[in-house]
Amino acid sequence: MKINGNQAGKSRKNGHSQTPKFGPVDNLESYLQPDWWRRIFNSMYLKTDADVVEDKQITNREVDLFTEFLGLDKNMVILDLACGQGRHSLELARRGFRNVNGLDRSHYLIRKAKNLSASEGLSVNFKEGDARKLPYTADTFDIVMILGNSFGYFESTEDDMKILKEVFRVLKPNGKFLIDVADGNYLRENYSPRSWEWIDNKHFVCRERSLSSDNQRLISREVISNIHKGVIVDQFYAERLYSRESLSEMLYRTGYKNISFIGNYATDSKRNQDLGMMERRIIVTASAVKEWTPVKVKKTELKNVVVIMGDPSRPDIVKPSNVFDTDDLETIMNLKIALGQLKDYRFTYLTNHSTLFNDLQKLKGRVDFALNLCDEGFDNNPRKELHVPAMLEVLNIPYTGSNPQCLAYCYDKSLIRGIAKEMGIPVAKGIYIKPEDNVFEMNIEFPVIIKPNFGDSSFAITKESVAYNLEEVNDAIIRIRENLGYEKPVLLEEFLTGKDLTVGIIGNPPESYTFLPVVEEDYSALPEGLPKICGYEAKWIADSPYFNLLKSIPANLPEETEKVIMEHCLRLFERLECRDYVRFDWRLDKKGIPKLLEVNPNPGWCWDGHLAKMAAIKGISYSDMLLQILQTAEQRFNNINGNGNGNGTSHQMELTEEKKAFTL
Repeated sequence: MKINGNQAGKSRKNGHSQTPKFGPVDNLESYLQPDWWRRIFNSMYLKTDADVVEDKQITNREVDLFTEFLGLDKNMVILDLACGQGRHSLELARRGFRNVNGLDRSHYLIRKAKNLSASEGLSVNFKEGDARKLPYTADTFDIVMILGNSFGYFESTEDDMKILKEVFRVLKPNGKFLIDVADGNYLRENYSPRSWEWIDNKHFVCRERSLSSDNQRLISREVISNIHKGVIVDQFYAERLYSRESLSEMLYRTGYKNISFIGNYATDSKRNQDLGMMERRIIVTASAVKEWTPVKVKKTELKNVVVIMGDPSRPDIVKPSNVFDTDDLETIMNLKIALGQLKDYRFTYLTNHSTLFNDLQKLKGRVDFALNLCDEGFDNNPRKELHVPAMLEVLNIPYTGSNPQCLAYCYDKSLIRGIAKEMGIPVAKGIYIKPEDNVFEMNIEFPVIIKPNFGDSSFAITKESVAYNLEEVNDAIIRIRENLGYEKPVLLEEFLTGKDLTVGIIGNPPESYTFLPVVEEDYSALPEGLPKICGYEAKWIADSPYFNLLKSIPANLPEETEKVIMEHCLRLFERLECRDYVRFDWRLDKKGIPKLLEVNPNPGWCWDGHLAKMAAIKGISYSDMLLQILQTAEQRFNNINGNGNGNGTSHQMELTEEKKAFTL
């Protein structure tokens, strides 16, 4: 009997033109990135492994076998974990299984799975997430399957143990678990050090393999070439070599019973050239013998939330009139109306910054958490945006959004550029110009854009910020420094002329998060001669053509470009320690290469802002968008040490036994 896999270990990575390429490599392990699995499962993976993962006959045979092994019933609740593009999940749905779920870390593959499901009118619940922290409650599934060698990707066996424990948690009592992995003992002795094969008429792949220094993982290098373009991918990955004995021990330690191995299976591939990790396979089943998890009684009391905002009584240099005007007050009213529709919450609003700390101190122990919407900054000073979460941390009040350190990082555009470049994330060419610099070497082609290094809400970025010669560069710098009174460094960057993009995330990677639809600015209605920028005029000047003619529309991007942008966003989210919701601004250059412009933690929350526009495209109302942010933060609080603290510290939040309604 032959069987084949889902996310076979032969290959995967971004074929972008900036992918590094290497010559001869003496030690494959030295080139291996610990998180190789984050970036590798994409359209190229579907090409290199098409003989397995795109073969419908193989999928049908596998589903036949797994149905027989597990005694599947069409009413069972099933989780296909590390489901890839959903080939097994979708086949089960085609056969009438009613409660099929799929989860995978790859945004690209999950999106493809959702599209396939929608195009066939199938009902499969696909989610993007990390197998080490499943977004499901205990005792949810009758069956969990990890198929096609989608196990053993992490550097540590402890991470693999986390997966097994999470599967045990979400299985119902006596629920069944099936895992399908490479036969480690066989591969350790029989792997091919070098091989190559054609994957279609234009692409071929060469592979090198070696054992890791501890003899526990098989390290692979994969070089994919196009007959016209040459090498397009040069990537390294590794998979742990599990034996029957080691798998059995791990399952036993996790609490599984009735552990049963169902023989060794060989892969049946039409291409049948380089089978790699799929050459010989182990399939094991086990049962989660446990008691039902005690049901927690849901509290019926309302959650008390304090909303912190800018101070309308104080000046605000970002706004055109330097004060809150009728539009600002309307925006605040729309927020209160939207929050008022959330029936499980009671909101109190703090806007008086002269008494803010004392007001918060009075609420300690009487409030569940704070909704921090003070993007104006303390005292309406953008440089003091981090002061508000700092107050909340001092008082040990959990709050939504990013912490002070993250806000400090992201307020410094040059610093974010440096961090991105260090991470291999492309940014526009730029020059950092200090206040005392009157002469600087400029090696960037025109046009360029000049903007404050520290700034918020597109402050000082207007049509005059785009320069086409040295005289206009000088005028733009003078305007920022003298006319606007800005005394800090400025950035001079190449002016990118491709699509102007915004990416939004609600959630907290890697556990649980949602990408909002990517939007691009539509400049088609702008009069000739105006530079295509979404700057201060588009946000604040009501009689500007930018304000009246600019539109945000769903972005039309190549799949690979969108995938690369999203992967970079996730890496930046984690590196900068963003929390709950964030917005990233990108722009394509004239060759279509995406380059990072800015990272916006705690981005604008107003009803007509970019975040709300992206949510609306996804069918999420303004009120529901705010609810998602609240729920995301609450989930984060609950995940920290199992208590209600959301500050990232070990302190306990002090609460009275009975929360009471409060007013200030």
